[in-house]
Amino acid sequence: MDGLWSGRIATGAASIRSSAIRDLLKLTAQSRIISFAGGLPAPELFPVEEIAAASELALVEAPLATLQYGLTEGYGPLRELVTSWLTRLGMHATTDQILISAGSQQGLDLIGQLLIDPGAPVAVEEPTYLGALQAWQTCRPNYLCVPIDQDGLDVAALERMLANGARPRFLYVISCFQNPTGVTLATERRRQLIELAARYSLPIVEDDPYGDLFYEGERVTPLAALDCELHGELRHVIYLGTLSKLLAPGLRVGWVAAPRAIFSQLVMLKQGFDLNTGSTAQALAYYACRDGLLDRHAPRIRALYHERRDAMLRALERDMPKGIEWTRPRGGMFLWLTLPEGYDAQLLLKHALDAGVAFVPGQSFHPSGRGANTMRLNFSHSSTAQIDDGVQRLASAIRAMESDRA
Repeated sequence: MDGLWSGRIATGAASIRSSAIRDLLKLTAQSRIISFAGGLPAPELFPVEEIAAASELALVEAPLATLQYGLTEGYGPLRELVTSWLTRLGMHATTDQILISAGSQQGLDLIGQLLIDPGAPVAVEEPTYLGALQAWQTCRPNYLCVPIDQDGLDVAALERMLANGARPRFLYVISCFQNPTGVTLATERRRQLIELAARYSLPIVEDDPYGDLFYEGERVTPLAALDCELHGELRHVIYLGTLSKLLAPGLRVGWVAAPRAIFSQLVMLKQGFDLNTGSTAQALAYYACRDGLLDRHAPRIRALYHERRDAMLRALERDMPKGIEWTRPRGGMFLWLTLPEGYDAQLLLKHALDAGVAFVPGQSFHPSGRGANTMRLNFSHSSTAQIDDGVQRLASAIRAMESDRA
């Protein structure tokens, strides 16, 4: 670092590390690479015509609100629309509990700034979303890692942790089709978790970007709705949502639904971050969605991703060497591969890139540093033909690494 700036960087900022996923995206821009690395929606599903029409409507019907600074809390009509969506999911939240954010990622950042002091304990699933770990780097929490299995968070393990005296500032959980594993918290465990939160006064940050991407059965009831069912209002759960997976990630529109006790503090923090989320993006989102676009569009997304998930599962069954395991998600955008003990996914990535396929090594998703033999695969962005070819390439890379080990 240049001498002028050496020693001037804040302690928290000095510890920041680049996202493994963002670094990989630079490499996978090469046309020869089939990428299972990024969590990217399928671009052919973007509702371009609807968003174009919405931009015209916004500028004709509400030009000042679309182009001027807005309220920190967000564009009023959009907040009302989000409130109606949450009501359908069973939440008893009012519009004055909705904060529009620049994607749910900004919501994570705000929550970290509000609730995490350096060294404070924070409970997380392990593995967990890399973006949350990155958002909280400067806060320097002490992570309390709770294992997950095919039914999601191990609530019994969390209960033992709390019974033994652990008092995390909050529990962070991705409740549906978790990133990175694709697993979903089982219904019975959801109820146990809400009861546990009430017993131990444990706040929960529920991140739910994938809940509408279900390919079997019906949408699972969010923890926030169960919290409202138990208490009549949001009390223990802060709920994060986003339009990035259902409309367009480039709009960067998400939301935080928060208990009244902390909502004003979140608003004041956001004033220092950006004054307000981009008014134009919020207006476009509102005018695109106000007539039920998401209800019409979500089934198209689910149908395509369902097809691509099935294609990846078939290809893995066909091509993967023995001893490799993977999750079978019922929705979402990812599945999780576990290599035999002693294998190194980071080393495998070098072989995979040489073979023309990319994935994200799993260790980055483990706050404890474990998971060297794991990896995340995305199936939403690649065509079925690319998935078929890419899994073959990945299997070849694994065999090449096995040869090197021998």
